[in-house]
Parts: sequence; C-alpha cells; structure tokens
Amino acid sequence: QVQLVESGGGLVQAGGSLRLSCAASVRIFSALEMGWFRQAPGKEREFVAARTWNGDNTYYADSVKGRFTISRDNAKNTVFLQMNSMMPEDTAVYYCAADASKVSIRTYPGYWGQGTQVTVSS
Repeated sequence: QVQLVESGGGLVQAGGSLRLSCAASVRIFSALEMGWFRQAPGKEREFVAARTWNGDNTYYADSVKGRFTISRDNAKNTVFLQMNSMMPEDTAVYYCAADASKVSIRTYPGYWGQGTQVTVSS
C-alpha cells in the first residue's frame, strides 16, 4: 500500500514561486516512479512532471518546461515540485502520484495523494 501526502500549496502572486512536497509511506520508495498532476476548475486532470526512481529521466508538460523542476530524495521518501515564474493559469489542485511504471506515471498512475490547492493571483 502506498500513501502520499502533499504539502506546500497556497496563494502566490504571478511571477512568484512555491515548492510542493509529497511524503510517501511505502516500504520501497526508491522503486517507484513519482510525478505530479494538476486539475484546474472545470478542466480535466493533467500531467505536470515526473521523475524516474533513479533520476535518469525527468518529464515535463510543455506548459511548465523551464519553470517547474521535479526532484526527489529517496532517503526521505519525498518528491518535490519547485514552481517558479508562476502564472495565473497554474492555479489548480496539485496531486502527487506514484506508480511502478515509467509509462503509467505520466498517464494513469496507480496511487494518488489527496491534493493541495495552489492559487496564483494576477
């Protein structure tokens, strides 16, 4: 069983930064691919970023490339999402996700956190 708990959401002005964290309760965190998704009001949930267990591969949605950075600390069972140069369109509930598959982590992860609200004011 995998439990994911996000933190770090909040309100930020356009151009500002936020750092999200996701703590995983799992026996072998390093075996999981980890990622972030988001869902804006009235829209479908969308992929944001993912990082493989060994850090060899990272993936980003085009809309966040160059602004967001995903990282992980396998020793602390934690994955992070550093968000810079934020824009009002980044406003959404952000979800941490985990899966054993490099493909599924970017499409239909098997495990989800409860989500954390991020609001960017203009």
